[in-house]
Amino acid sequence: MPDLLLELRSEEIPARLQRKAAGDLRKLVTDALVEAGLTYEGVREYWTPRRLTLDIRGLNARSADVREERKGPRTDANDKAIEGFLRGAGLASISEAHVHSDPKKGDFYVAHIVKPGRAAEEIIAEVMPGIIRNFPWPKPMRSGAASARSGALRWVRPLQSIVCLFGSETEETRVVPFEVDGIVASNVTYGHRFHAPEPITVRRFEDYAAALEKAKVILDAERRKQIIATDARNIAFANGLELVEDEGLLEEVSGLVEWPQVLMGTFEEAFLAIPAEIIRLTIKTNQKCFVTRPAGGEGLSNHFILVSNIEAKDGGKEIVHGNGKVVRARLSDARHFWTRDQHDLPDLETLTASAEKFGLDLKKPLDQRMAKLDALDVTFHAKLGTQGKRVQRIRALAAELAKVTGADPALVDRAVVLAKADLRTEAVGEFPELQGIMGRKYALLQGEDPAVAEAIEDHYKPQGPSDRVPTDPVAITVALADKLDTLVGFWAIDEKPTGSKDPYALRRAALGVVRILLEKGIRLPLMSVVSDPDLVSFFHDRLKVYLRDLGARHDLIDAVLTSDSDDLLMVARRVEALTAFITSEDGKNLLAGTKRATQLLAAEEKKGTVVADGVSVDLFRLPAEKDLREAIVIASREAAAAVAGEDFRSAMEALSKLRAPVDRFFDDVLVNDEDAAIRANRLALLAAIRAATGTVADFSKIAG
Repeated sequence: MPDLLLELRSEEIPARLQRKAAGDLRKLVTDALVEAGLTYEGVREYWTPRRLTLDIRGLNARSADVREERKGPRTDANDKAIEGFLRGAGLASISEAHVHSDPKKGDFYVAHIVKPGRAAEEIIAEVMPGIIRNFPWPKPMRSGAASARSGALRWVRPLQSIVCLFGSETEETRVVPFEVDGIVASNVTYGHRFHAPEPITVRRFEDYAAALEKAKVILDAERRKQIIATDARNIAFANGLELVEDEGLLEEVSGLVEWPQVLMGTFEEAFLAIPAEIIRLTIKTNQKCFVTRPAGGEGLSNHFILVSNIEAKDGGKEIVHGNGKVVRARLSDARHFWTRDQHDLPDLETLTASAEKFGLDLKKPLDQRMAKLDALDVTFHAKLGTQGKRVQRIRALAAELAKVTGADPALVDRAVVLAKADLRTEAVGEFPELQGIMGRKYALLQGEDPAVAEAIEDHYKPQGPSDRVPTDPVAITVALADKLDTLVGFWAIDEKPTGSKDPYALRRAALGVVRILLEKGIRLPLMSVVSDPDLVSFFHDRLKVYLRDLGARHDLIDAVLTSDSDDLLMVARRVEALTAFITSEDGKNLLAGTKRATQLLAAEEKKGTVVADGVSVDLFRLPAEKDLREAIVIASREAAAAVAGEDFRSAMEALSKLRAPVDRFFDDVLVNDEDAAIRANRLALLAAIRAATGTVADFSKIAG
């Protein structure tokens, strides 16, 4: 079967867009081909800074014929109806139609339409111009002389050439003929713009990829990443160093080069007095370079690793020299920020009121920055006030939470009032990613308690499912207060996540609260800090996601979680106990017995059958009724005591003893007795079973 090779070559495509663009191209092309009636065996996408490529294997040479029956009007219909049918079916006369008979509707016309298949090349040529013209770049641009006219091609960077070849391994491939804005599809591509700018004629994917590599272009982005990572580790090792791994930077750099050349540069050791985080971000953000550290040691070395796209004749000396000059200049700026942040602000006299409001010491640099943050009335959100007001809210909430977490209230208060102070530092102004990290460093420099410094950094955590949660009680308290204030505030102004949109990262904040409570074993009644039932429901959704990711069954979660469940730790422990118990023999017994009782009860309730308010022993007619009631009383008492002691496993074991008396009850007793009073009393027994088991879970929601 034939294969299709497609390449769209342009000027530099931003690295952050390449992977998604290649995926978009794959989906758009394959969807269009399938919709047109073609199938394929496999497809793979490739990307470099200057090209997007598809290798589609086993594509049909032709789409299949399509046969369709179109029902028409009755044979005795008026001429207008018949004419409309002929037009819609594409028939020249009614003699080309068939007559079908229906016993009820009589005779009617049917058109048997055959749409012949089309050649794959015709389909490709038809769909490709539209895909290219409407490609979903975030910020496409027009370029060149043609850009002035209406309808000119818009592309992320000027599109330069198109390769589109179709054919099987046993035949000569053919160029699929189409053009977009004067760019005609061909069998010609180009290699590295400096090392091999000459045209390259290609036939199919294998010689295309080989020719590009010969022309200093490595097509496979994953292979470029592997080359960069391996060479970077090797050059670091050869110099007695270790590479500081950075997957995000590796992805970005692999999208900046087609022929990666790894080199090492240096800067003065004096710059190592700057915090490692600042050095790393400065070099990464400005020069897209990696940092290194001494082998087996801590901190950073004064060597950095850069990736060039040019195989320089001088071995890269000039490239290293140029990058080194820029790195030194950027580190000099960073050192300036670091130093300035440790000195007094020039306008301390204007900060007295803010200092008194928060109990700040204006002799300390970080206190000054918090006072400045408040004095400037820096907005947190237009409807939620300033950062200063937000800190006051968090401060009050944290004081209450400290009673739950057991954290030192004085340290919690100090951590809260300094937690946002580094937002006014020059280091964080330059590198927002360092908020919290710089606050911790500045706090330690001015002699704060280590727990306070740790809380300043960790109160933002966890920032994702793989991020760690805070460990110190002070940090835990401030982190909970910060996230809960955010959620309560945005719910109050009705700024909730909708669909995939979550601009304020509220799902992440709620999941952070869930993780802290569960992973640190904190019992916090949410209704004591969250009064909105919708917000409690939002927490339930995040809890479900978290527990399912840990392997919990959705039906077991639903069996435990109720609308008024506000102690998430207890919900999780119930689910954990239920998960372990439900597969045991006792668990199977409990589930079977309970389901039999509750399903019958639910069916009668649905019909409106009267259920007595309580069980009357005077209405018992058989020993099985008496035995069941006694078993329910004992099991309820033991289960309630176990639940009170948070021993949910024992509670379930107590309830599992109901299985035998329940079975005897159903064997010996007809629930729907002709006597209405007896029937209502027996249904009340079933209601008592449901109430007893309901102290642990709603067993009607459990599958099986």
